[in-house]
Amino acid sequence: MSNEPDHATRLKALEAKIDALKSGPEIKDHSEEHHSQAQMAWRMVIELVAGLGIGFGIGYGLDSLFGTLPIFLVIFIFLGFAAGVNTMLRSAKEMQRKQLDAANEEDDQRGD
Repeated sequence: MSNEPDHATRLKALEAKIDALKSGPEIKDHSEEHHSQAQMAWRMVIELVAGLGIGFGIGYGLDSLFGTLPIFLVIFIFLGFAAGVNTMLRSAKEMQRKQLDAANEEDDQRGD
């Protein structure tokens, strides 16, 4: 009988610790962050390759149409590369903005 109050006290202390841990900040899993970064990298690679592919296709098509094989092909490959790099830079800025917004949001939550 003397053990019953001791168990009840320990049980209440344990419940308080569990509630404190549940209400604490949520910890982001490192693997989720890794997958997110890999997705960003693949997105940027695909954008660059798509730009090159589209430039190659347009250049080859125009060269076949006009009979001037290397001229338009080279010009549009460079234009496709420039477009791909431009798209990659735009995506990088978008991702950086999202990370800064998330960091600012975390700072605002900590400040409250």
